[in-house]
Amino acid sequence: MAAITEFQKIGIGLVGFGLFFLLFGVLLYFDFVLLAFGNILFLTVLTFIIGLRRTFNFFFQRHKFRGSFFFLGGVSLVLCRWPFIGMLVEAYGFILLFRSFFPMALGFVLSVVNIPFLTVFLQSGSSMV
Repeated sequence: MAAITEFQKIGIGLVGFGLFFLLFGVLLYFDFVLLAFGNILFLTVLTFIIGLRRTFNFFFQRHKFRGSFFFLGGVSLVLCRWPFIGMLVEAYGFILLFRSFFPMALGFVLSVVNIPFLTVFLQSGSSMV
């Protein structure tokens, strides 16, 4: 098991602040200051947790370029005081960036939390009979 460095501990602590600012930025009718601060914290946390080089490599892989373009474009739109459009563009980029991660995360959540209806529904595929 790998040891957690001090920078990673700081990054894990800052995740809560980033989520807080993003959540309250949306709840307060897309307040651009809170959303911008949450976005900056998200990028900072990612850099703290996985490192600068791995963050750069993650965003600028050839097959993830379109997702990175939309995500970072959405962040820049939020910083330019267009929070609603920026968050929509950013959400689309987020989905494009992490689409290969969603099935793995869903499988993990279903293995940890035993919800009978969801487990049966998702394992059966498209057939509900």
